[in-house]
Amino acid sequence: MSRSILFCFALLAAPASPAQQPPPPPVEAPSPEAEPSSADPQPQSSPATRPTAQRTNINLLGQTDAQNGESRRNENVQFNLVDNNALKELNLRVGATATIVDEFQIDRSYFGSELGAPPSASIHAAGTGSRDIHGSLFETHQNSIFSARAFFQVGDVKPARENAYGARVVLPLWKGGHFTVNASQIKIRGQVNGNVLIPLPSELTPTTNDPELRPIVERILDAYPQTAPNRPDIAARAHNTNSPQRINTDAASGQLDQRLGDRDTLFLRYSFTGQNVDAFQFVTGQNPDTDTKNHSARLTWNRAWSSKTVTEATLGFDRLGSLLLPAAGALGSISTGSEITSLGPSPIIPIDRAQNRFRTAATVRRNARRHVWTAGFGLTRLQYNSTETDGHFKGILQFNRTFEDGIQYSAIDNLRRGHPQLLVQALGDTYRAFRNWEPQAYCSDRWQAARGLTLTLGLRYGAVTRPRDVTGRSHLPYHTDANNFGPTFGFAKRLAEGWGVLRGAYGLHYGQIFPVTYGQDRFNAPYSLRVVIPSPNLADPLNGLRFEDLDPSGRSSQTQISPDLVVPYSHQYNLSWQFQGGKVWRLELGYVGSRSHKLIQTYFLNAALPVDGIPFTLATINDRRPDKKHFEHLFINNGSHGYFDAGRVSLVVPGWRGLNVNASYWFSKALDTGADYTNTASGPDARSAISQTVGESMHDLRGPSNFHQPHSLLLQGGYETPRRRKGPRWMERMFGGWNLSGVLLLKSGTPFTVQSGSDAPGFGNADGRSGDRPMLLDPSILGRSVGDPDLSEALLPRSAFAFINAPTQLAGSLGRNTFRKGRIANVNAALFRTFAMPGETRLTLRAESINFFNTPQFAQPTYQLSSPSFGQINNTLNDGRAFRFTLRYAF
Repeated sequence: MSRSILFCFALLAAPASPAQQPPPPPVEAPSPEAEPSSADPQPQSSPATRPTAQRTNINLLGQTDAQNGESRRNENVQFNLVDNNALKELNLRVGATATIVDEFQIDRSYFGSELGAPPSASIHAAGTGSRDIHGSLFETHQNSIFSARAFFQVGDVKPARENAYGARVVLPLWKGGHFTVNASQIKIRGQVNGNVLIPLPSELTPTTNDPELRPIVERILDAYPQTAPNRPDIAARAHNTNSPQRINTDAASGQLDQRLGDRDTLFLRYSFTGQNVDAFQFVTGQNPDTDTKNHSARLTWNRAWSSKTVTEATLGFDRLGSLLLPAAGALGSISTGSEITSLGPSPIIPIDRAQNRFRTAATVRRNARRHVWTAGFGLTRLQYNSTETDGHFKGILQFNRTFEDGIQYSAIDNLRRGHPQLLVQALGDTYRAFRNWEPQAYCSDRWQAARGLTLTLGLRYGAVTRPRDVTGRSHLPYHTDANNFGPTFGFAKRLAEGWGVLRGAYGLHYGQIFPVTYGQDRFNAPYSLRVVIPSPNLADPLNGLRFEDLDPSGRSSQTQISPDLVVPYSHQYNLSWQFQGGKVWRLELGYVGSRSHKLIQTYFLNAALPVDGIPFTLATINDRRPDKKHFEHLFINNGSHGYFDAGRVSLVVPGWRGLNVNASYWFSKALDTGADYTNTASGPDARSAISQTVGESMHDLRGPSNFHQPHSLLLQGGYETPRRRKGPRWMERMFGGWNLSGVLLLKSGTPFTVQSGSDAPGFGNADGRSGDRPMLLDPSILGRSVGDPDLSEALLPRSAFAFINAPTQLAGSLGRNTFRKGRIANVNAALFRTFAMPGETRLTLRAESINFFNTPQFAQPTYQLSSPSFGQINNTLNDGRAFRFTLRYAF
């Protein structure tokens, strides 16, 4: 044992130290050997990781993890396809999956894996196996004629189709060499259906007669459907509509495997994945169009020095390009306090970004009697080049509910009057080109300590250097984070007298400082200036102001990055017991927990305060800010903590008389203090949870995490009809060998927060920030699940809340995430059979249904108390039932 520890530390002391959480793992082209989704059961206690690395790392649309019970997402719930937004969307819609990792592999990071996030992938390319000629072709088709309407849809299902097709071929080339190629395309053509809140016919005309304001207001109102709402049964302004959306996904990869003698093998791999999205537009310019391109290349040398010692050395390159542009006719970000649907796109659009990672790594593994030693290092060079925005396109314009001279005006009233309450406008050049290094080193020992007892001990080290902007515009204040040591420990003990196996594991895992996090520095003076204008003139919100007219040392908003910013980390631990009940079934009991610290969060400082002698109105917000040099002051720091605990029980029946069953239930609790492990402190993340008053973030925001679900049940099953030896042969050919599989997912809904909906006096605290919450008058409603459109307003009554009385009251008594969306109850099913063909060829026919019983998963109700539609549910998070059919030919 001591020899293995000394061996580890000797290797760590060697030069070439590398990164703690590697950047997102390389993304390869999807193999046609695996269909886009499947309802087949997975015979394991901890199910396959819910989100694939490819789907979450490069934010791909059009994928569904049907085998773990996911329903097709409702595409009308839009998110921008950058950063880790796909993972966040999964967490909000499907929730977390309590995952027990039996053993932490030392060359990977498991930050967030206890919640179902994929661990980092190995940089090394692996062999493709067989050297004989073989391959497969497949075609999957989905058509709207087999689809059911979504819950709120008006009229028939609109024409839509989806085609996925591809091929995989392995070809021997010459002695010791063979080539594997994969190629596939997914083409989605259809109509996105959804509900929007639109002005009533009587509200489609401006009330202002000002000749300058009226045409501007008309243009804004014209962005909405010029018709009466067709779902007044949901809400007075609810309108169900359709909009076309096109998604093209192309993927290809090729790998050359070349043996060089008896000991050496070279692997040369390149893969490409690209996706183009022409987004739907329920209202004009609502969503951006997106173009994503991902390249990955690897050169790996594998050498067997002896039967006991193997090394791998790799050179790699990854490039991820993201281009998000406003759609034609986009007016900019215009908010109306949820009284009607906001116009878009998001303030962070447009985005033009390229991330290049140059990577090198080496690993050595040695088997020596009872020990398996592993050691390695890696080095990554990151280039992050981008032009990004935060209100630079056309600013952020807000219309809110107000009281003026004793008269209450709704947000729509103020829109029709041409009286916005706030403009946030950024001006300047935001192009940056950051460079930094991420070294890492690791070692571990897997020790057969005694008969029936295995111990693992490992240590992982990583550092992240301070990014440097080669344009010379940004000078980040924090330092290189070079003290990240992550020990791991595990054991597996086979108990006496057939009482199964007891396992336990602990690991300290590090996350990352996201490039988009430190990239927020681009929004600071002197190259970018952000002004906040209360009650602007809609005809000329900037009053003719240009960037050249601004004093770089003058008053502006500030995004400050903490000089103490470091990489977040998490203590993850688990204990499990596996009992084998003969050859028929297996029972598994387990606990998994984590404590995550230094999670990235944004504090909103310099909020306006009540000041004697200054009127307490929205128009005086900037006059009442303590720091007269700045407007908004965003402070990015390691301010949040996360807590997760889960107990899990699984029953596995593998292959009993053609039946496979995997049933898992887990009870869990997830808490944080305002930000979870996915928070990037950018764009919507920065404003996802804002404390009501400055200095009270930890206390005010502590509550359930956005993905918290106390109860979850996953039931996966499959049955193969027997091939009877007795009876007519035609019966065997017709009915034998069919596979029927299904998945049932039952989960509690994820939480949401009730907010005031307006910062104006009489509703909020008039401090220039969002996130105000009301006073709670009826504590009996806390914790309610609001998941029935017919009962939602009764379950979440207005009478249970009251607006704060500012400036006497500056914060509401209601907590964060105190209510819950409706439950998840989804069934997926599949029927397939493989037919033997002449030679060694096979033909597989497959029919699959997603959301077989067409069960809606309702979105959260309107949660802004000031909105006329408060408490009303007008959308679903999943799509209606769909069928798809696959034909696969393998040779």
